[in-house]
Amino acid sequence: MDNLCHTLVGATIGEAGLKRRVRHGNAVLMVASNLPDLDVLAFATGVPAVAIRRGSTHGVLSWAVLPVLLAGLVLAIERIRSRRHGSATPPHSSVRALLLLSWIGVVVHVLMDWLNNYGVRLLMPFSARWFYGDAVFIVDIWLWLILGLGVSAARRYARPAAATLALGISLAYVAGMIWSAAAARQHVLDAWIAQQGSPPNALMVGPVPVTPFHRAVIVDTGDAYRTGDFRWLPARTTFAPAVTPRLDAHPAVVRAREHPDIRAVLSWARFPYYELEPATEGVRVTVRDMRFGARVGQVSVVVPN
Repeated sequence: MDNLCHTLVGATIGEAGLKRRVRHGNAVLMVASNLPDLDVLAFATGVPAVAIRRGSTHGVLSWAVLPVLLAGLVLAIERIRSRRHGSATPPHSSVRALLLLSWIGVVVHVLMDWLNNYGVRLLMPFSARWFYGDAVFIVDIWLWLILGLGVSAARRYARPAAATLALGISLAYVAGMIWSAAAARQHVLDAWIAQQGSPPNALMVGPVPVTPFHRAVIVDTGDAYRTGDFRWLPARTTFAPAVTPRLDAHPAVVRAREHPDIRAVLSWARFPYYELEPATEGVRVTVRDMRFGARVGQVSVVVPN
């Protein structure tokens, strides 16, 4: 999910009552709810960022490490501030409560990231396998609205119940979207088998912006991809006639996959495909993912003739 949504979740959990567990509890929860996105620093490296994002800082080991680091940082800041103010016995937050709030923020962040079709590597660093919820779009305005209203009402009227209600509605919405994703996938799979006679190699029925009743479809037929859409009310599936060749067996592509940048993108790509065009020095090979096209993760290399 986007960082505004992560921040709103942390704030809503705090306003529901947990912020009272420690000093500056809301700040702790909001920071913890964004902490796994430290891997955004990957953009400052020479490695394609998609090879690093949602990996080690989102995996199970980070669930233990990041809360400890945040709790330690908060305690250190409290100690420094109290010394500056000349307190002989500086007040400090409960270590146990700090760890609890930090852990809640980190784990909720990871679970929210699982919800969309970008995916998350939950088992890092032990396994690089990606997990996809395909349920909620990465920027969901309905969650913004529900959580934002909950936080606003809780603060304005000093009513933690407003935040608790917002959390409950958000959970119900997410649960409904998870159910919808599973049901839509089965509808699309049945429609494909009815048309083609056999299941595809892989299939994604993913969320789209704004409307929860419409889903984007990607079908891996083996040597190409087809796209389509699924809509509720009534349930219907449409497959586009055009195909996108994968071209992964092309000699230039085979050679391009030896390049470290291409390998990095392939470690992230779910539906990779290649485009070829002439270049002065040889053939330019561009790898993209059908989920995002040229918007995310595109890398090009030139393969000499």
